[in-house]
Amino acid sequence: MISEQEIALKAEILSEALPFMKRYAGKTVVVKYGGHAMGDTVLGARFARDVVMLKQIGVNVVVVHGGGPQIGQMLERLKIKSSFIDGLRVTDKETVEIVEMVLAGSINKEIVGLINAAGGTAIGLSGKDGGLIRARKLTRTKRDPDSNIEQLLDLGFVGEPTEINTGVLDLLTRSDIIPVIAPIGLGAEGETYNINADTSAGAIAGALKASRLLMLTDTAGVMDQDKKVMPEISVDQARAMIADGTIYGGMIPKIETCLDAVDQGVEAAVILDGRKAHAILVELFISSGAGTLIRKK
Repeated sequence: MISEQEIALKAEILSEALPFMKRYAGKTVVVKYGGHAMGDTVLGARFARDVVMLKQIGVNVVVVHGGGPQIGQMLERLKIKSSFIDGLRVTDKETVEIVEMVLAGSINKEIVGLINAAGGTAIGLSGKDGGLIRARKLTRTKRDPDSNIEQLLDLGFVGEPTEINTGVLDLLTRSDIIPVIAPIGLGAEGETYNINADTSAGAIAGALKASRLLMLTDTAGVMDQDKKVMPEISVDQARAMIADGTIYGGMIPKIETCLDAVDQGVEAAVILDGRKAHAILVELFISSGAGTLIRKK
């Protein structure tokens, strides 16, 4: 039997959450789903329930997912060698077919199934469906340490978004449907591009002028020099922290994605730990939040 103290605590939580629920009703929230949370059955089911709850209270939720580890496992199973340059998987024609199969196939449908099992109505899409994500070949250069000459790196069918067809998503978000998007892009000649999931989520959030871009990661948020999570930073602070080395390594591209999204009109982007229970609900509906919020001021 629930004690009076527990009942009072739950009532207090609901009371605090109600103004935030009203604030986000009718607004768009883009969630980038990835990290270890995506490979955990319990966390996956919990994530699905949270997404369904957001939709039920009137939030327009768009889910964008990754799948790097699962792609690696499938390539290994098929004995296809794969390499990385600056954290990006070199993707030849044979590899991009596997990438599309895993991202737009097994992973996408698994997430759709979890959301539908939780009482929602999800539809899986790739960026090729309805021309959702138009893309071009991503170019990267690297300076040769000996000659100091910049060399163009060929990453194969690795792309970057050039245009987001928001009309497709507007049709879905105005209904009861939750779009679940695999980061596969469509080139000008019909070619398939493998796009980084963070980049895709940022581009979609920017095109939709989303209220929030939630980046689920394996870290609690942005750390200061004392390794403490910062609840909020401005765009200028984030850039300064990259410049002085406080933000480093794999966190840099995630922060840059957040900065690009905010520059494109997203109200705020958040780095948060997807392994924490109900992380997206805590971030949106509890005043203390769950990670690091990044906005212009």
